[in-house]
Amino acid sequence: MRVVLIGGGSVNWTPAILTDLVTRPELEGSTAVLVDIDSEALELTLAFGQRLLAEAGRHWTLEASTERRVALRDADYVILTIAVGGLDAMEHDLAIPLKYGVYQSVGDTVGPGGLSRALRHIPVVYEIARDMEDVCPWAWLINYTNPMTTLTRTVSKHTRVRVIGLCHELTGVLRRLRRLLGLGDAHIETRVAGINHLIWLLKWKVDGRDGYELLHSYLSEHPPDVPYRGELPANPASVFQDRLLLKWRLLETFGLLPVAGDRHLAEFFPYFLTDSTNRGADYGIELTTVEHRRAIAAWRRDWLGRVVAGEETLPLRPSGEAVAEVICALEGGGEHLDIVNLPNEGQVANLLSEAVVETMGRISHDRAEGVESGNLPPSVLAVVLPHVLRQEMTVEAAMTGNRALALQVLATDPLMHDFGCAGPMLDELLRVHRAYLPQF
Repeated sequence: MRVVLIGGGSVNWTPAILTDLVTRPELEGSTAVLVDIDSEALELTLAFGQRLLAEAGRHWTLEASTERRVALRDADYVILTIAVGGLDAMEHDLAIPLKYGVYQSVGDTVGPGGLSRALRHIPVVYEIARDMEDVCPWAWLINYTNPMTTLTRTVSKHTRVRVIGLCHELTGVLRRLRRLLGLGDAHIETRVAGINHLIWLLKWKVDGRDGYELLHSYLSEHPPDVPYRGELPANPASVFQDRLLLKWRLLETFGLLPVAGDRHLAEFFPYFLTDSTNRGADYGIELTTVEHRRAIAAWRRDWLGRVVAGEETLPLRPSGEAVAEVICALEGGGEHLDIVNLPNEGQVANLLSEAVVETMGRISHDRAEGVESGNLPPSVLAVVLPHVLRQEMTVEAAMTGNRALALQVLATDPLMHDFGCAGPMLDELLRVHRAYLPQF
C-alpha cells in the first residue's frame, strides 16, 4: 500500500498521522511518502518518521519528495493537509477584515477568512485531484484541510477522484460530554447532520438512554452563566479551549446541540463576534491570532527536533484522528462507523443533492457511504442552508475567477455588518493574495 501525505512537512499533522499509520500492525510493509514544497520542513518530518519506525519496530518504507506528481504515481491513498500561503497568508485573512470591524475567531471556514482561504486553496486542490486522475485514478483522497466543505466539494464536483473529508470536532465534543456527565465508557450512539463545523446532534443515546435527558438534567444543576466570568488569558493554549457557553445557548434556542467548538460555531452566526459581546468574550471565546498559531508551530518544531535528537520520549499512542481506521476499513479490515464529509446522496434529505454534508458514515472495503439522517428541523435548516448555498457559490467563484460571485458570497455572509465594505474588503484580499489567485 502506498500512502502519500501532501503537506507532509506539517509539524502538526504529519507526526500524528504517521504514528497512527505505522502503529497499525495490519498496515505493516506499506510505503509512506511525504510531499511538501518546503524541503527544510520535509527534512524534519522525514527524520521524525525514521525515528518513529525505529522506535515502533515497524517495517515501512518512508520517502520524501518535493515533486508531487512523481510521488503520487501508483498511490492508493492521498492525505491532504496543506496551507496555501501558510500563516503569512492567513494573517491577511484575519487582519484585513479586522480593519473593517469584522472579528473572526478562527478565519478558515466561513466569513471573509474562509472565503479568502477557499479562493486560494480550491485551484491547488483541483490540480492535485487532476494529477491523481492521471497517475493514480483508483486512489482515495482523504482531506483534512480547511475549508473542509468547499475543498471536498471541488474534488467531488469537478473530478472523478473518490474523496472523503475527515474532521475531529464531533469526537472532541463527545469526549467533553463524557467527562461532564460522568459517562465513562458507556456506549454512545449518535445521529448528526449539517456541514463541517456546523453539525447538529439530532439524536443520541447513552447505553440506550436518551442523551438529551441526561444533558438537560446536568444543565438544570449547572446553568450556563453568560457573560463568561472566568479568565481569558489569550495565550496559545487558552484560545483553543472550548468553554461550551455558546453551545448551551444554541441548545436553549434550537432544542438541538451543535457539535463543534464554540470558536468555529460563532462564525456561522451574526451575533456572537461583535462589540456588544466583547468580540465573543461574553461567551468565553477568544480570537485566535496568527501569533498564537506561530507560537504553537514553533513549539511543535522544537519538540520534533528533540524527538529526532533522542532527547524526548516518542509517544506511540493513537492521536484520536480517524484516518488510520478509515484506511484499514477501506482495505477490507471490517466496517468502520465515523463522522465523514461526503456528497449528499440523501443523508440530509432537505439539503442540496450532491452538496458536501457531514454525517455519520459507513466505511467498508473500497466503499464510503453516508448514513441517512433525515431532515434538519426548519429552524436549523434556516441557519445551515444559506451557508450551503454560499459554499456552492464559493466553489464556482474560485474555479472561474468570478469576482462578482465572490462578492455575493461575502456580502451575504452573516459576519458582514456593513454592506458597503464588502467590495473594498474583497478587493484588498484579492490584491494581497494575487500570487495565489491566477484565476482572478
